Amino acid sequence: MGKIIAVANQKGGVGKTTTAINLAAGLGVLEYKTLLVDADPQANATSGTGFDPRAIKTSIYECIINEVEPKDIILNTDSPYLDILPAHIDLVGAEIEMISLPNREKMMRMALNKVRDNYDFIIIDCSPSLGLITVNALCAANSVIVPVQCEYFALEGLGKLLNTIKIVQSRLNQELEIEGMLLTMYDQRLRLANQVVEEVKMHFQQLVFDTIIHRNTRLGEAPSHGETIIMHDATCKGAINYLNLSREILQRNSLTRINEEEKIIEVANGR
Repeated sequence: MGKIIAVANQKGGVGKTTTAINLAAGLGVLEYKTLLVDADPQANATSGTGFDPRAIKTSIYECIINEVEPKDIILNTDSPYLDILPAHIDLVGAEIEMISLPNREKMMRMALNKVRDNYDFIIIDCSPSLGLITVNALCAANSVIVPVQCEYFALEGLGKLLNTIKIVQSRLNQELEIEGMLLTMYDQRLRLANQVVEEVKMHFQQLVFDTIIHRNTRLGEAPSHGETIIMHDATCKGAINYLNLSREILQRNSLTRINEEEKIIEVANGR
């Protein structure tokens, strides 16, 4: 049964979708069968893996609202071992339609449980809000990764997110854990960025991933080509960062395989 990890932060522009796409791609490159779930009405994870959201006729919206089978709409990406459950703009209306449904917080869990056995990991890209869709993702997940931008307002809003996670843990999903806090958009030349790293590590200690995602031009370019960073440029710092994050998550979950170190080196060398 695959582990479900939600990538969530109600603050926009913190690298949430970038992390969801490239963590999923990294796990796939390491030969773990991975499903990326686009649970954001902006559908950036869908476009970022090479699909036009405007051409998507059936999406996660239909899985949640109309009980369409996820296996019938999952798409294969060009990235190895990576599939995607796409989104389109109709997902905006899902929260309103779900309000009157019984078990409205658990609709996504019921949908993903139908395909969970087919994957080693399921990564959910949440919307930048704490609405019903994000709560659904947290109810479906075993754990949550919280991207934290290395800038001035880094800790702003984290309290609300952590409070939401606690509420979900106590009332809806007792198994939910915080997989870790991920520092993103780090520029080692900036004193402020280094201060944020120190502050986050001081506040959250062992919850903070050792891997830090550096600010990287290639990471910004890749989505415009509809590619993961590993497919776009496997030798750049961004690709290496996300491969290291993938390996760290595998180590935390005691899933490391013997040949992963060699696999990362192969990818880094473009082989």
